[in-house]
Amino acid sequence: MMRAPSLLIGLAIAFAGAGPSLSQNLNQNLNQSLNQSLNQTPDQSPAPTRDDVIAPPVLRASVTVTSDLVLIGDVIDNAGSAGKIAIYRAPDLGTTGALPTAKLLAALRAHQVIGVETRDIREVSVTRLARTVAGSEIETQVARALAQANGRAEAGNFEIRFDREPQTLQLDPSNSGAMEPVAVRHDPRSGRFDVTFEIPRDGAAQPTKLRFTGTAIETVEAAVLVRGVERNEVLKSSDVVVERRPKTEVGNDVASRDAAVGMQARRQLRAGQALRIADLAKPDLVSRDQAVTLIYESTGLYLTVRGKAVESGTEGDVVNVMNLQSKRTVAGTVIGRGQVAVQVAAPRMVASAAPIEAPVAAPTAVKTPASRQPE
Repeated sequence: MMRAPSLLIGLAIAFAGAGPSLSQNLNQNLNQSLNQSLNQTPDQSPAPTRDDVIAPPVLRASVTVTSDLVLIGDVIDNAGSAGKIAIYRAPDLGTTGALPTAKLLAALRAHQVIGVETRDIREVSVTRLARTVAGSEIETQVARALAQANGRAEAGNFEIRFDREPQTLQLDPSNSGAMEPVAVRHDPRSGRFDVTFEIPRDGAAQPTKLRFTGTAIETVEAAVLVRGVERNEVLKSSDVVVERRPKTEVGNDVASRDAAVGMQARRQLRAGQALRIADLAKPDLVSRDQAVTLIYESTGLYLTVRGKAVESGTEGDVVNVMNLQSKRTVAGTVIGRGQVAVQVAAPRMVASAAPIEAPVAAPTAVKTPASRQPE
């Protein structure tokens, strides 16, 4: 750098005889160049830009990973080309592990990663992401698959018992699809089931398969007695509760609670028994040996007589009743509490004879017999 002034001075002397004007202009230019050269120091260079500064590697306090390996780039910021180098095995799916800083720095130095800023971090927390499938979700999915396979709308109608109780599953995060049943087998008699699910995986041709086996019993809501009842006893609200019972136990004519309360037992029933429609009847409106009202009704006739029921019956039943006035037993239909209706045949009209041409005697008064007493 110091040769430039000497060279410029030599050129000034060489061209000194070139004429006054040329020499004067040349001297001015040489003086300007000389001043610039003298002001520039030998070590001066352009200031570095921000992009030219290499950031130092910095340790992270906590990281999350999705694969089964921990890379340098997972735990270090500004790792550069070394970021894709694996240094540790990741924790199990859905769990968190800790890497002591001292051991981590030793592993980094083995791969020529030095000068790491630790920021006084003593250990690095590493969490492996996972998709969690709870045991309750598995049971729900199995019930839905069985309901669909059996043509049922209510998945909750199945009581499921697994051969191996499903535990919470931790799946790779790439299993982002829904659980889809691909094979469902169920024997309604034994209740045995075998269900296989598939879960699509992101970027993978083969989905994840899950298989579950066990027993599934279809149940229905039934009215159940809390105490034993006798024949013809009327059920009260406190006598009946609702429970789920196997459909094979109660059949298709299971009685609901609303249908059971206020009904009468056709036979003796035990406590804990699920009620069927066939076990119940409308309560008797007429009881045996009960005083009842016999009602005779026909066209233009309405007559009531005291009677005594020979047998019990509910609304619409035909029972025998003794007419206390005639002491005869008649059959009637129960129409209300303590009321029995007896059908009376309507009187038939007799057609009049054809007129006779011969003269006849004047008509005489005919005595009408008294109406008969009802039986």
